[in-house]
Amino acid sequence: MSSEILINSTSYEVRIALVENGHLAEFHLQRPTEKGLVGNIYRGRVVRVLPGMQAAFVDIGLDRTGFLYVDDVYISNVDIDARMMKRETPCGKLEFSSSLPDTDINRSPGMSIEDLLAEGQVITVQVGKDPIGTKGARLTCHITLPCRNLVFMPLTDHIGISRKIQGDDSRKILKERIEELRPEGTGFIVRTVAENATMEELEADMEFLLLLWDEIQDMSNKCSTVPKIIYEDLDIIFRSVRDLFTEDVRSLTLDDHATYEKLFKFVQTFAPKLQDRISYYQGDAPLFESHGIDIEISRALEKKVWLRSGGYIIIESTEALSVIDVNTGRFVGKNDLEETIFKTNMEAVKEIAYQLRLRNIGGIIIIDFIDMDDEEHRDELFVSFKEAVKKDKSRINILKLSELGLVQMTRKRNCENLSQMMSEPCHYCAGDGMLKSRRTICYEIFRKISRKARRHNSANVTLNVHPLIADMLLKEEESVTNELENEIGKRLTIVASKKLHIEKYEIIWNDHCLKQPHN
Repeated sequence: MSSEILINSTSYEVRIALVENGHLAEFHLQRPTEKGLVGNIYRGRVVRVLPGMQAAFVDIGLDRTGFLYVDDVYISNVDIDARMMKRETPCGKLEFSSSLPDTDINRSPGMSIEDLLAEGQVITVQVGKDPIGTKGARLTCHITLPCRNLVFMPLTDHIGISRKIQGDDSRKILKERIEELRPEGTGFIVRTVAENATMEELEADMEFLLLLWDEIQDMSNKCSTVPKIIYEDLDIIFRSVRDLFTEDVRSLTLDDHATYEKLFKFVQTFAPKLQDRISYYQGDAPLFESHGIDIEISRALEKKVWLRSGGYIIIESTEALSVIDVNTGRFVGKNDLEETIFKTNMEAVKEIAYQLRLRNIGGIIIIDFIDMDDEEHRDELFVSFKEAVKKDKSRINILKLSELGLVQMTRKRNCENLSQMMSEPCHYCAGDGMLKSRRTICYEIFRKISRKARRHNSANVTLNVHPLIADMLLKEEESVTNELENEIGKRLTIVASKKLHIEKYEIIWNDHCLKQPHN
């Protein structure tokens, strides 16, 4: 598989495209005003403990407090002196005093959130998920620090190997190497890119991560103000090298020279074997335009995605749930209906796997495939779907087709999806996706005028409406408009106003010259 990374860098925005076989496979975006927080470590203060939810809200200095679930709580020696218990002084003021022994406390099955945390307590937390929609950041006390080949887990005694490293011999060798190198009681996960890493490369990564953890601990101990950030993860450009720039990627191209020089030095240090694959783009056409990336990004924001056969899928997302509907569309097949349906579903499987990764859709996902009666077809579709999502780096769980032809699945979500990053709710419909029909608005106006006409003794009524509503009142609904005039005994003057929202209008009773705006 031929892959390349394209980086379009400006002062106001950084865009990163991972292209596989000539098609956009992943798209990442970072703007200085909307910078992601995942991986950042903070000293935060517990502002509320919720026993009913077994969770706590922690102030880390953002607009919204972060959410910390009981399973993500770990009180280390760094936090022992900071754990405070409330008590009231004779003067009625609240003060805090430490009440915990000088030992590590990790959550056991019998411990609840109120056993571990108290309001006012200062703890070290890491952002696991960015704030999404109305939800604050998801926090954890189980710190992880990623590097090129390894992920360091300073508070966990465990060695893990990426599930994408398949060979048993390779997995065994890597585990033995980490066991030989790691300090006792620490944890490491070997990343996929480290499958062919040398002992020296693993040792260099481990040394870097151990030194980094020492610095973070020092920062945490010296932290005098809370909340405060004590470690900020790499920006999106350096993360792209760390997470995306593997042996399978034949080239990385940037269009900003200053960024190119910084990145080249970074790769020389952490992945010297790949430095020859980095290049500075100097073409006349913009980098993304010359590779057709802008067009593919625009398509990825559309709800309807056409399949080559003529079928299509519809993708609809809410804050916590996404629904994908598969349709035959223009595809009518040849002879057999069941075969037509099966081919459409199988084509949709590959497209859905691609779109989930490209759009970074996460959370709960429901896929409504076209109903199939053949059990073999249902099983084949499920196996094909599991195979199609293997390229996806996010953790995915898929359940078999239900009796209704639905596939339920989850995909790990750490940040906003593509639509949330690049779109905002429509100022017309407030994000509903629907507006009242023109005829509904016309009849609403008729009812209000008829109901209030008796209160006014003027002979004329002025109606200010959107041009589309005015057009319908004077043409398609002309007979009803005339009938209303006869009924109330007043003349209607319809004025088209482009300034008005299509659902808004003004009824002006000329007896008092007062405007009565309506929604």
